[in-house]
Amino acid sequence: MWLCTQHGFFSIVQKKPSEFHIRGRLRADMENLVKLCGAEWTIIETKSGDYSYRIVCGQAEVSQVMAKLATAIDYSNFKSRIHTKPDQADKSAAYSKLWGNLYELQG
Repeated sequence: MWLCTQHGFFSIVQKKPSEFHIRGRLRADMENLVKLCGAEWTIIETKSGDYSYRIVCGQAEVSQVMAKLATAIDYSNFKSRIHTKPDQADKSAAYSKLWGNLYELQG
């Protein structure tokens, strides 16, 4: 699952039963997530992977992440919100391209 959020870009996958990896390309995004969740998770750096940073956790932690991200929504337009956040604004062009590509599928 890809998550484009005002706190960062994340990918969540299940690697084994009860083992999930919350992955990110930027350490700052992962730090934002840890802070948002008030957790003491270890951010693992894996420069050889397609995502340089990850947190390994269980289903309960994934549920916590989803709940925290949902309750942190405080904007009426995602692209505009990202554009105004200094630590996320560099993602504006990428998110706009993604939006446009998916809009074309809408037909």
